[in-house]
Amino acid sequence: MALWHQLQQLDSRYLEQVDQLYDDTFPMEIRQYLSQWIESHDWDAVAANASLSTVRFHELLSKLDEHYGRLSVGNNFLLQHNIRKIKRNLQEQFQEFPVYMAMIISNSLKEERKILEMAIKTQETEQDIQVLEDLQDEYDFRRKTLQSRSKAAFPFGVESCFKSFKKMAQLNELVNLLKLADHIQFVLISVEIPEWKRRQQMACIGGPPNACLDQLQSWFTALAECLQQTRQQLNKLQELVLKFSYDNDPITLVVQDGRACDVSFSSIVVERQPCMPTHPQRPLVLKTGVQFTVKLRLLVKLPELNCQLKVTASFDNDLNEKNTVKGSRRFNILGTSTKVMNMEESNGCLTAEFRHLQLKEAKSVGSRTNEAPLLIMEELHFISFDTQLNQPGLCIDLKGIFLCLWTQTTSLPVVVISHISQLPSAWASILWYNMLCTDSQNLPFFLNPPPMKWGELAKVLSWQFSSITKRGLSAEQLSMLADKLLGESHILDCNLHFFQSASEKATCFWLWIDGILDLIKRYLLNIWNDGLIMGFIRKEKERTLLQDKKPGTFLLRFSETCREGGITITWVENLQNGEPQIHSVKPYTKADLVSISFPDVIQNYTLLAVNNTPENPLLYLYPDIPKDVVFGRYYSTPDEGKCSIDDALVQLATLWVVCRAPNCIACPEVSKNSIYLVNSATFRC
Repeated sequence: MALWHQLQQLDSRYLEQVDQLYDDTFPMEIRQYLSQWIESHDWDAVAANASLSTVRFHELLSKLDEHYGRLSVGNNFLLQHNIRKIKRNLQEQFQEFPVYMAMIISNSLKEERKILEMAIKTQETEQDIQVLEDLQDEYDFRRKTLQSRSKAAFPFGVESCFKSFKKMAQLNELVNLLKLADHIQFVLISVEIPEWKRRQQMACIGGPPNACLDQLQSWFTALAECLQQTRQQLNKLQELVLKFSYDNDPITLVVQDGRACDVSFSSIVVERQPCMPTHPQRPLVLKTGVQFTVKLRLLVKLPELNCQLKVTASFDNDLNEKNTVKGSRRFNILGTSTKVMNMEESNGCLTAEFRHLQLKEAKSVGSRTNEAPLLIMEELHFISFDTQLNQPGLCIDLKGIFLCLWTQTTSLPVVVISHISQLPSAWASILWYNMLCTDSQNLPFFLNPPPMKWGELAKVLSWQFSSITKRGLSAEQLSMLADKLLGESHILDCNLHFFQSASEKATCFWLWIDGILDLIKRYLLNIWNDGLIMGFIRKEKERTLLQDKKPGTFLLRFSETCREGGITITWVENLQNGEPQIHSVKPYTKADLVSISFPDVIQNYTLLAVNNTPENPLLYLYPDIPKDVVFGRYYSTPDEGKCSIDDALVQLATLWVVCRAPNCIACPEVSKNSIYLVNSATFRC
């Protein structure tokens, strides 16, 4: 019998697992329409051969065309529409990568076979239990018959009946199944969950997205369903034991083994860590009086658990001497701190989302300054979630720690600030902690924080840019940041201590980085993603790069002196004696770029020559790319930019219309007396 036909005969719980194998990438309709053709090929071999995968891809499209032709005979307009749509999607996704389609089909077939094998084993076990029940009925009948005839015949009847019990090797399958489930449970708890949590820590600080929670959920759900079925089967065996048992009865031994292994568990994780909606790129930093959100998920996706879990959030709950820092502030949670887990309509996941929580500092007697050994931005706190699970035959109090076994759930440590200006330094603490620690309740971490290699910090710095934009930092850019933070004489990949990172110089560094990130996100995103901004480069290096280039070559770098973030333009021109001269403009800040886009600044930047002839000195983006080639698509069109540029021109004239008189350095920072204000109508774009 064909695999697809066998799957369709299974119970709904298995059909739901099959449904999860298919999505819009490779829809189930294809599996249904072309089931015989799909199962006739070895897709492992197809996936390993690029040319063969191309052939199979075009064969699949031809099969869809044939199916479409058969539908055209009848009045099946809707099905025809679906077939056309499916074919277009397949061509868009797999035309260039048919191997990917072969891999999807291969993996789906393997998972289908696993589901079928699981269903068959379950059915066999249920049949075995039915045989035992029939034997029990036979025994009851024989016992009554023998009792009426002769008491002497009774032992012989019992022995002959239960010999068949001992011969049933299927009973051992239950024991093996429970042992396997126990091993899987151990792997999920001790290996998979900690690895997922570590990936989540990295994702919180800008690392690669952590998107494998659905896979973990499918594993936990399959394990829970297995244990649930085994529990039901063991209950039936228990009924037989209550009727009759004897020494070394295999049924009794199996039931006892099952009771030891029949572990009811909780798998609640913090799917989305605490975060203020106003600062989505800065999770785990919370400000008093500002709402934050946090979301939990139960990885066991069973319909009977819907609305059965009540979750209560608390702040710094169950602190002990090991995880308490003397003098730390205390906070109360305001808002709805109790939620019931229910199924999301979109994906059926069991979740509880707290959307309107706030923190309020609990005033304490005494001066915090004299007691607390940590700064506000170094204080770590956590949010714990206590859950009560009520289910028929099952009532468990879940109380423990998220990073440990199965009981209580806690968030990653958070830093609570009282003013938004503290956010960059608080974020630096979050970066340091999550790179070096995995214990969610290590609140005294910053009493003696371990050092971090510069290589690790460099990776985190690059993440800050790649998580907000599409481009991280290059090795050259990171080298400049290392010089700025550690000094130019630093040793490659040296250890950086947190106290160095928390110094006044480093505090300014984090504020500077935060300002640049905000500047990019608001006004420079496109040209940063295109790699047009060199960004982090020393002035000395800048001069070295430009001095041998043709006049009009310019580059863009971030100002080292603008604390709130600024970008400057530096270009080269030749003096009358042929020597190169480097010029830089005063940095453009967020306040400047509110009025005019930075590409328009580059397009319209104007200098007045000796004869008052206006000219734009910015001709080639380093190394030698004509500026209009790379910036042209971002220039404002005449209709779009006329008003904004005209209105902004007078405001920005002091920044970008300067004199080029003899003995005058063309830099507003150096010689503001040489600047001529002009009427905005003089140089319209």
